[in-house]
Amino acid sequence: MPLDYNPEKDIPDLAGKSIFITGGTGGLGAASAIHLAKHNPSHIYLSGRNATSAEKVIKQIHETSPKLAVTFIKCDLSSLASVKEAAEDFTSQHQTLDILMCNAGIMAQPPGQTVDGYELQIGTNHLGHALLIKKFLPLLEACADPRIVLLTSQGWGMHPHGGIIFEKLKTTQDMGFGGPWRRYGQSKLANLVYARELAKRFPAITSVSVHPGIVGTGLVSGLGLKEKLLVYAISWWRIVLPHEGALNQTWAATVDKAQIRNGGYYEPVGKLEDKKLDETARDDTLAERLWDWTEEALKDF
Repeated sequence: MPLDYNPEKDIPDLAGKSIFITGGTGGLGAASAIHLAKHNPSHIYLSGRNATSAEKVIKQIHETSPKLAVTFIKCDLSSLASVKEAAEDFTSQHQTLDILMCNAGIMAQPPGQTVDGYELQIGTNHLGHALLIKKFLPLLEACADPRIVLLTSQGWGMHPHGGIIFEKLKTTQDMGFGGPWRRYGQSKLANLVYARELAKRFPAITSVSVHPGIVGTGLVSGLGLKEKLLVYAISWWRIVLPHEGALNQTWAATVDKAQIRNGGYYEPVGKLEDKKLDETARDDTLAERLWDWTEEALKDF
C-alpha cells in the first residue's frame, strides 16, 4: 500500500452504507467522519459523551455534505449500561451496519476503575467497545462487506509481563512507576488480539486493528505533566494532525476487501505489520482467554 493515500480520491463511493464511530465528537473520530462524509454514505452516527462537541462536528460535515444524515448517540464507554443503551438506541433505528469504527479511547490515566469496577483503561478501551461489537454483530453480518476497525496503538508494546493480567482487571491495577503506560499498553494489546479473535470467529466480517500514528489530539493534551513530557520527548517530530492521523482507519474501513487481511494489524497507511508483533501479541491462547473473559464480563448486558 503506497504512503500517498489520499482520502479525497481513494475512499470509494459509500452509497447505501451506514457508519458508526465511537469518539466521533472530536479528534480522530471527528476527522474520520469528515473524510467519510464526502463519499456519499447513507448515514453517519457519532457516539460520545458531549452533545455540544457533536453539534460542532455535524455542522462541519454539513458544510460540505448538507443533505447527509448525521446523528449523535450519547455513549460513555466506561459504563456498560450506557453502552447497552447506546446500542439499543441504534438498533431501534437500523437493521444493518456496514462500518463500525471503534475509535474512542483514553491513554495513560492514573489508577482508577469504571462504574462497573474494571480497571479504567481496559474497561473503557476494550470492554466498552466489546459490548458495542457484541450488540452490533447481527447488524454487521446482514451486510455484504461489513468492517470492524479497532484502534490500537504502538503502545500495545508497553503491556505488562504476561500481556493481560486477568486476575487484576477488577482492581485499579496500581503498578507504581510507569503504571499508567503499562495499563494503557494492556488495553491496546487487548484491542489488537480481540480484532484477530473476531476475524477468526466471524470470518464474514473484516475486523482489523490499526495504529493511527502519533496524533496531536486531546488524548495527548489531556495527559498529566509527566506523561505529556514523555510523549513529546520520544515522539515530537512524528506528531501529526488529526486529519492525517485518521487516514489509516478510513483506509481500513473502505479499502477493497481483497487488499486487506482479516485480523491483521496495520500501521499508517495500510501497512500490514503483523511481523512487528511480539510473542504475547501473537499468542492465540491469550486471545481466546480474553474472548472468554470478555464474554463472562458482558453476560448480564
